[in-house]
Amino acid sequence: MIASTRQPLRRVVPGWLLIAVLTMVIWSLLRVVLWLDVGPQHVGWGNALLVFPLGLGFDFATLALVIAPLLFIVALVPNRLRATRSYLVFRWAYVWLACAVVLLVAVAEFLFWQEFTTRFNFIAVDYLVYRREVLGNIWQSYPVVEVLLAIAALSLAVTLLLARRFSLAMEPRRARTRIAMVVAALLLPLASVSLVSIDEMSATGNAYADELIGNGTFTFVAAFRRNDLDYDKFYRVMPQPEANAVLRELGVRRQPLDEPAVASPPKPAVSANPLLHRPRNVVLISIESMSAKFLGAYGNPKHLTPNLDRLSKASMTFDHFFATGTRTVRGLEALSVGIPPVPGQSVVRRPGNEHLVTLGGLLAQHGYAVSFIYGGYGLFDNMNDYFRGNGYGIVDRTDFDEKTIASANIWGVADESLFGNSIGVFDKAYAEGKPFFAHIMTTSNHRPFTYPDGRIDIPSPGQRDGGVKYTDYAIGKFIEDARSKPWFDDTLFVITADHCAAVAGETRLPVPHFRIPLIIYGPKLVAPTVVSQIASQIDLPPTLLALLGFSGQDNFFGHDLFAATAQSPRAFISTYQELGYYKNDTLTVLSPRRKVEAFSVDPVTLASVPRAVDERLAREAIAYYQTAERAFKQGALALPAASNADASSVALH
Repeated sequence: MIASTRQPLRRVVPGWLLIAVLTMVIWSLLRVVLWLDVGPQHVGWGNALLVFPLGLGFDFATLALVIAPLLFIVALVPNRLRATRSYLVFRWAYVWLACAVVLLVAVAEFLFWQEFTTRFNFIAVDYLVYRREVLGNIWQSYPVVEVLLAIAALSLAVTLLLARRFSLAMEPRRARTRIAMVVAALLLPLASVSLVSIDEMSATGNAYADELIGNGTFTFVAAFRRNDLDYDKFYRVMPQPEANAVLRELGVRRQPLDEPAVASPPKPAVSANPLLHRPRNVVLISIESMSAKFLGAYGNPKHLTPNLDRLSKASMTFDHFFATGTRTVRGLEALSVGIPPVPGQSVVRRPGNEHLVTLGGLLAQHGYAVSFIYGGYGLFDNMNDYFRGNGYGIVDRTDFDEKTIASANIWGVADESLFGNSIGVFDKAYAEGKPFFAHIMTTSNHRPFTYPDGRIDIPSPGQRDGGVKYTDYAIGKFIEDARSKPWFDDTLFVITADHCAAVAGETRLPVPHFRIPLIIYGPKLVAPTVVSQIASQIDLPPTLLALLGFSGQDNFFGHDLFAATAQSPRAFISTYQELGYYKNDTLTVLSPRRKVEAFSVDPVTLASVPRAVDERLAREAIAYYQTAERAFKQGALALPAASNADASSVALH
């Protein structure tokens, strides 16, 4: 008997269907990988019963959006072209390209997950705007060429394997089939948008599980559409007079919104000033991504921050200080204009954000040399325009002499170079006889975590531990260099962070992941102490004004932390759409679709569990967030016309 050498028949399939199935397989495998990466125990084994079937629904909804253009195009291909060999080769090449693109997006989503433990969100949308920095960061952080070659090779292998098993349909396409494909191309996106919403990702109450349910492409499109959320449209509201009354009860002294302005003489500062004597200058340092958990002073055992730990022992250190958000612009917003984090885009990136009442702008009125000093290019995230329009002189890496830069990466110069150039700014102000206020924003504690060799015992690039330890080294060097300056003894150094390194957790707003350091240092100004009250970044502007002897609270939503009439402490934490209000061991969360939730927060571990909503706290949260959003949109945060003069430029030239 002669064995047959006949090849098995290949199944005939449409090319678009092959691409659709391949895409679904890759997305499903990615979900499994992300589930294993975060850990099934954190997701919850029971939640897996929802993650995968609901995730499949999101994948189908996304596929409807992705495949519709392809259906429309192939429906229009003439039959005479479909029958040619060159078109067959083109179709298999397209299968390879589609596989490569889907794999590339999956790899990108995996790397995004490693950084943020979320699907693509508003951060990914913002990254499209600043492609230079983002692409440079990717190039410096990962073996890009090797990854692309691996994706291309794997896609080719998959395509060849499919070509052995399947044959692409070549028969002529009838008019009826073409019409059906065009109709499907039109109806599928409509069905997808109408039947599936990003809000349905909140099915389990576990933030990890809810993120896994989503599809990265779908969440990216949703974030693009929701990047600017209107509070009144999406969140619970209350009559503005009631909101004003609530804020007055809470000690907010700024002019109530929608009420006639009442002229009154300036109020004297009533701060119970804890300093040994009043400072002349203030240097505010916001460290990139410096979670409190990295510091030994806050319990870290790895000895990553010996300089900050040493400074904290000689400082006023706050051990329950919280960032308002998850982006640098959120920290800059809170530390300058001092408002709760409005939903959607930060004020720093919104149009109409000039001539606001800011910490720097008010100090410029009092004759201070005011500067925003950044180690990167201040065009990123609109930082330069925002600060320049609000009374700050601008100094960024374009102002630094190349000889002063020890090293640099795509995000900015090494922090030691940033601080070294900052000292030049302060020397200039001192020589002119001016008091100075500077807001310094660092960059080194950010991927790709590169820094000059020989500074610390972790070689560059040092990943997160290296970034933290190098920034600590740079701050220690800065303080020692400043110690020899004639302005040192009269300068208050305020060291905090813009936000934490990561805020992913089992809840949408995990309270401990928003905790950042606050160290107020000045050996001739500050008696060492630890302050345990809850505080928020928005409280720093009025507090610093009061410490300098000016009325601090009249223009801000935040509290002077040392006021004689201090209110019940609270903090604001948020993502771009979840708005949190942390008070009395309760976290109240306002979400789109006018949703309000509450969580009990353990005062020691800061872990949270769901609880019934406290309506009093909910009203307080609504009053703060609603009024902050409306105040910005109505121009109520603006300086009076006579106060619009910008601070003198202090850039190095």
